[in-house]
Amino acid sequence: MSKSSAQYSHYPQHHPHDHGRVLHRRPAAPAAVTAIPLPAADDAYTIVHAGKQVRFGPVVFWIVVGTVVLLGLWSAATATYFAFRDDVLTRLIARQAEMQYAYEDRIAELRAKVDRATSRQLLDQEQFDQKLDQIMKRQTALESRATALGAMPDVTGSIPRSAPQRGDASQATPKPSPISDTVIFVAPPDREARLETRAPTVAAPPTSQFARNHGFDNVLARLTNSLDQVERRQMATLNAVEESMDSRMRRMRGVASDLGLNLAGLEAAVPRSAMGGPFVPVKLTANAGPFEKQLYRINTTRAEMDRLNRTLALVPYRKPVIGEVEFTSGFGVRSDPFLGRPAMHTGLDFRAASGDPVRVTANGKVVSAGWSGGYGRMVEVDHGNGLSTRYGHLSEINVRVGEIVKIGQVVGLVGSTGRSTGPHLHYETRIEGEAVDPQKFLRAGVRLSAG
Repeated sequence: MSKSSAQYSHYPQHHPHDHGRVLHRRPAAPAAVTAIPLPAADDAYTIVHAGKQVRFGPVVFWIVVGTVVLLGLWSAATATYFAFRDDVLTRLIARQAEMQYAYEDRIAELRAKVDRATSRQLLDQEQFDQKLDQIMKRQTALESRATALGAMPDVTGSIPRSAPQRGDASQATPKPSPISDTVIFVAPPDREARLETRAPTVAAPPTSQFARNHGFDNVLARLTNSLDQVERRQMATLNAVEESMDSRMRRMRGVASDLGLNLAGLEAAVPRSAMGGPFVPVKLTANAGPFEKQLYRINTTRAEMDRLNRTLALVPYRKPVIGEVEFTSGFGVRSDPFLGRPAMHTGLDFRAASGDPVRVTANGKVVSAGWSGGYGRMVEVDHGNGLSTRYGHLSEINVRVGEIVKIGQVVGLVGSTGRSTGPHLHYETRIEGEAVDPQKFLRAGVRLSAG
């Protein structure tokens, strides 16, 4: 095939005189496509087939050539695919199976992690519940201890102050204790050791998931620290109470010893009040802790101190008048105010204004109430076990013979009756009828009041 527009030379020439003659032609050769080159000036391609010419341009030619090449490549690719199809399918299946196994392994691993996380969460929840239960039990125990501390009565030997009369301006202002009997035992302000100071309240509210996973350990730690502080305060309170009671017990026994008193005899003289009931021994439980043991010791000491208080209530170591003690004359030898000669003064003269109340310094029974020579108007009270007190020069007597009087009760008013140079109180303490220095008893009262 070539670029040409001329006739092919091997075809016979057609002559006008040949019309009507039979042309004997040689058998035509099989049809063949022959490309006749065209002149170079023409870019078209010519295909001759069976005497027919087909001309087409270069674009169509190259499209045909490209199509043939693509068909050839497609055929080659198809043949290659069918030749290697089994290997490709096998590799694809193997790869798919490998991916499936990998996914299954990953799913199994994630499921195991979920199971572990669930187990850990359940374990954490169980531990949280256990810790919270322990905290609740501990809180209950501390509240029970606080109740026990709050129920402890104050052990005192003080004189009850009479209520002021309406319209009495002098009684409106509190005055010092008239008798300085004993120290009023006041527990520390935080004795009840209540739980208001703890940061969170242990009420077992519904705990959120976030709190369980992120913050419950801190919450439990704060609760535990708060309960620890409460427990330390309670123990400190118990220690202070026990130490105070022990100190007071030592002072009370020391006072009785210094005064030379027979405690057994004094106890026998204590009047018995109406009491009774079955005997139930006090004992500790087997699982008693330090708090319970210390509370048991305190209660035992308190019972003993209460018994000593009732006993010492018969000892006249208190002041008989209100205010600061000021003596105008002491116990012992002095110059007689009327005769100017040495004489024995058997008591103490307290400076006081006429009409001031005179109070009995210990429990007892009135054995004398009236005029008694140089004493003027005098009251004598028997306190038992040989102890007695006398109150002389009274302007008025407020009790009668046989009356039972209590500590701080007013037995009369200050005056200047009898052998007296002015208003004052003549006060005596006697043991077995013999006058002893009242200051010895007053100093014992100061010693008890020191704690």
